[in-house]
Amino acid sequence: MDKAENIVNEQRLGEHLDYRDKAWFWDKCFEILMFVAGVSAIFLIISIFFFITKEGFGFLFESFSFSEFLLSVEWRPTSLSNPNYGILALVIGTASVTGFAMLLAVPFSLCAAIFISEFASGRTREILKVLIELLAAIPSVVWGFIGLSIMNPLIIDLFNVPVGLGILNSGIILALMAAPIMTTIAEDALKAVPDTYREAAEALGATKWQVTFKVVLPAAKNGLVAAILLGVGRGFGETMAVLMTSGHSINLPTSPFDSVRALTATIAAELGETAVGSEHYQALFTLGILLFLVTFIINLTADIVVKGNRGN
Repeated sequence: MDKAENIVNEQRLGEHLDYRDKAWFWDKCFEILMFVAGVSAIFLIISIFFFITKEGFGFLFESFSFSEFLLSVEWRPTSLSNPNYGILALVIGTASVTGFAMLLAVPFSLCAAIFISEFASGRTREILKVLIELLAAIPSVVWGFIGLSIMNPLIIDLFNVPVGLGILNSGIILALMAAPIMTTIAEDALKAVPDTYREAAEALGATKWQVTFKVVLPAAKNGLVAAILLGVGRGFGETMAVLMTSGHSINLPTSPFDSVRALTATIAAELGETAVGSEHYQALFTLGILLFLVTFIINLTADIVVKGNRGN
């Protein structure tokens, strides 16, 4: 009898070891797969940076003039007698459109996220989340058509201006594009705050508004900062909608109705018409290096802010 029990126990132990061996094998496979995916992502990012740098290398070290490139407003790369590569007007145009868009998108996104997370009922919350996700799924070229065919004549009629393509039009469209992503991330950050925080504040007699603004928002500030910075990054990196709604005119803006040209729009509009390896071609890739660095700085700032808040 004891011998039979030992045989049964050994069989069970063998099956258990086989199961553990399979589980260990699959665990190692997924671990290796995740490692390869992570290394590949890092390698692709580094490769993109080196490719952009290589293409703009000649302009940076042969024709680059710091004073002209960063401080001049003249961007005339196709001039035969005296080509100019000043990006000051392009940088200010990009910053003005992005800044105006954030003035509209940040308060709207935060208010929408607060309402969805803290005040909306279950059914209303689900409907609003679906609508926000649908807005995020609209292609940028469709937003560009909306700005070109709807916002342009509307701005002309409302403000009595000759052209409705400018900072105002582009900023509104860009705000509508960035708001869904910012709202989603901000709402997730608010929902991540433990319910015990809310319950403790309510037990002390705090109202719903006091709980939201004095307890929930400070606790979720890391995620809210990340949402805002992601919106800023979306504004700097957007191309097609800005190209279609900003007027694409190189000048220093003095009012929201002025037409401007963004860095991304310049690359998209001119790269296909330049000769590969020419000075103009290299200058456009230098703009790509600048955009890459700006994006990197924004992400690095977000990481530092989030880690600093966690440390506090």
